[in-house]
Amino acid sequence: MKRIAIVLSVAVAMSGCATIKGWFNDTKKENIQPPTPLTQFEPSLNVQKLWDAHADAGAGESGARMAPAFADGKIFVGGVDGGVSALDAGTGRSVWSRHFGKRSGFILHHGNNSLRWSGGPAVDGGLLVIGSLEGEVLALDAGTGADRWHAQVSSEVIAAPAIADGIVVVRTDDGRVFGLDATDGSRKWVYDRSTVPALSLRGNAVPRIADGVVYAGEDNGKLVALRLKDGNVLWEQTISPGEGRTELARLQDIDGGIAVADGVVYAAGYQGMTVALIADSGRPLWTHALSSYTGVALAPTQIYVADADSQVWALDLRTGASDWKQEGLKYRWLGEAATVGDYVVVGDREGWVHWLAASDGKFAARVRLSKHAIQSAPLVVGDTVYVEDVDGVVGAYRVGK
Repeated sequence: MKRIAIVLSVAVAMSGCATIKGWFNDTKKENIQPPTPLTQFEPSLNVQKLWDAHADAGAGESGARMAPAFADGKIFVGGVDGGVSALDAGTGRSVWSRHFGKRSGFILHHGNNSLRWSGGPAVDGGLLVIGSLEGEVLALDAGTGADRWHAQVSSEVIAAPAIADGIVVVRTDDGRVFGLDATDGSRKWVYDRSTVPALSLRGNAVPRIADGVVYAGEDNGKLVALRLKDGNVLWEQTISPGEGRTELARLQDIDGGIAVADGVVYAAGYQGMTVALIADSGRPLWTHALSSYTGVALAPTQIYVADADSQVWALDLRTGASDWKQEGLKYRWLGEAATVGDYVVVGDREGWVHWLAASDGKFAARVRLSKHAIQSAPLVVGDTVYVEDVDGVVGAYRVGK
């Protein structure tokens, strides 16, 4: 299966003159739509930088969207250099750090190569789980970094695992979904019915677990609901139909954030729709013709979606009607968004972090983490937002009036 690293590469290809190589940015840049210049504005939100740190290498050029995880006052990060670290959430100082390379003594069958972490980390109940480009799934004690278990799955892991009810759910890049025992990593079930298209975006949606059901996005444009305890299919629904005369026009993917609340599942597909589905049956409540590769961010009365051109939309949670659209970030190739209080927060390809007012989409604040792309969703813990770029730089920001 051919993988296009990010939508930027797809945009180049659709313009009729593309050289797409490797995983990330090896394209003919003269054919890329230039990003919308950032405009000046009077900030209406106070954003205070608390700290930044560079513990591990981040996603690098893997095309994964590695994001930090939080538990018990610690931020957990990993990177393609084989490092996994825990940082104090208040100060950014190292609590523990490990590197899984050729001398780690833990996993030896990859020869002289370090394990390249690309999916996760995820944390639950003192268990930290992370996946690699080699298809290795590693579990550590979140408090100390000590080894718990490791498991081998069928393909690289470029989305964070999900953990609930004693089961670790891992989505692999070949379209499979694995249910692993959280105690020892043994396989409980595997879902292997997805039809993998010839061409797909680089990336996978993080599985979402709610009320004993796993919701997973597929490369064929379908959202599938699996029973957590045994992996049985409950329903599936097509979000991106994959219609067109060429492979690129038929490109269909669900790679971005999936949200579940009050018995409704919200998701978005590339070259497809943004939808609200009844969680029990998969029946649509509403659909909106809005293509996205970063998925949805949920708030009490709205969902927020960055479309395929990186324009940010607010849709009414009940009807799917558009409340507002912010065009000021067009072609800035945004990462996944998150919500914090009355604001939407999202990073862009040039390392800027933007806060938009949920009421009208106007810019409220802007800071720059680095000069590297931010692809993953910011992590929101109370009034603090943690953001990670592809180089592994993590910044912590406190928001207030």
